[in-house]
Amino acid sequence: MEYDDIGRGPEIADAVRQFVDETVLPVEREWLGRGPIPEAEIEALRDAARDRGIYAPQVDEEYGGLGLGFREMLPVFEEAGRSLLGPTALRCAAPDEGNMHTLEIAATDAQKERWLRPLAAGEIDSGFAMTEPMQGGGSDPKMLSTTAEKEGDEWVINGHKWWTTGGVDAEVLLTFARTDQEAHPYAGCSVILVPADADGVEVVRNIPHLGEGLVGTTHAEIRFDDVRVPVENTLGEENEGFTLVQQRLGPARLTHCMRYAGMADRALDIATAYLSEREGFGEPLSEKQGPRFRIADRRTELHAARTMVRHAAGRIADGHEGRIEVAMAKTFAANVTQEAIDDALQFCGGNGIAYDLPIARFHENVRQFRLVDGADEVHRRSIARDAFEDPPTEELETVTRFGEFD
Repeated sequence: MEYDDIGRGPEIADAVRQFVDETVLPVEREWLGRGPIPEAEIEALRDAARDRGIYAPQVDEEYGGLGLGFREMLPVFEEAGRSLLGPTALRCAAPDEGNMHTLEIAATDAQKERWLRPLAAGEIDSGFAMTEPMQGGGSDPKMLSTTAEKEGDEWVINGHKWWTTGGVDAEVLLTFARTDQEAHPYAGCSVILVPADADGVEVVRNIPHLGEGLVGTTHAEIRFDDVRVPVENTLGEENEGFTLVQQRLGPARLTHCMRYAGMADRALDIATAYLSEREGFGEPLSEKQGPRFRIADRRTELHAARTMVRHAAGRIADGHEGRIEVAMAKTFAANVTQEAIDDALQFCGGNGIAYDLPIARFHENVRQFRLVDGADEVHRRSIARDAFEDPPTEELETVTRFGEFD
């Protein structure tokens, strides 16, 4: 399919596909069922990506990346997502990819030198501390309960976060907190850069979770107890945290879509090959209409998802908010990729649930996509609210109502 991808995107995507096939997949196959993969293996893959000139495609050239524009990077992220290790090898995996984007758009020069440069280089890791346990902020961000009170030239932070992806190993936590207790949360919250080793930061646990996978991604529960950091650690404008978070989450949702599209595409490739070789009831299973039609449907849906993502990305690149377009693309892609991977697993039978193939790992991993960066229900609520905001009531002028007579 041709998607009218722009600039260097197609060329870099081709190079990434070759890198994944030749360098990343052999390592993935070696460690399937045995992970997490050692850090030395990750570093070796990153060095190989640097040697090929494809490392950190989304990061500005000043900080060691390729400086691809948002619309350019989409096919690159899809090719990286074909492997469980691809995004990590290219330094375009969540949450660091989104956190680097946030630093690029909002950090001061000093903050970029302290945090963005080593983050882009893979020398440190980061976490985005936004979600809170019940009854704190989550799907309803207005419930945000973590506070940051200003005392002199310091913030004093108190709160409780969890599902902070990468938080166990992070050196810096982009922490979302209420900084004006009298204001509505939309107008009184900020993002604050908190060193993970600051006094009062306690990583309570790594939450055991579905789909821990090859790279051993952590999801931390964290307590903040009178944590003091300089006010100069505020990321972006004070009390404008909601605006900054939306600038982070919109693009991050779309890059998630592309990584998972690559994963689903590879799962279908594997299933198609398996069906073509596996015989049953007198012929290859690929000759059976049922699996053929389901493969056709999943391919069609993935094509639609890719198209939706590019449309939403174009809106963002043109300076529009694209909120509804992003919500539609993210919800659709999350469900389409889950269904494609589930079908691929089913068609591979016992081999589908074994770790000899990557599909079982894909299956464990993809389920989270319908929750991370906004649950399906939250996005559907936004889409429905937009749909019902101003319905065309003139269409009902001919409808007869009770008690009306000519």
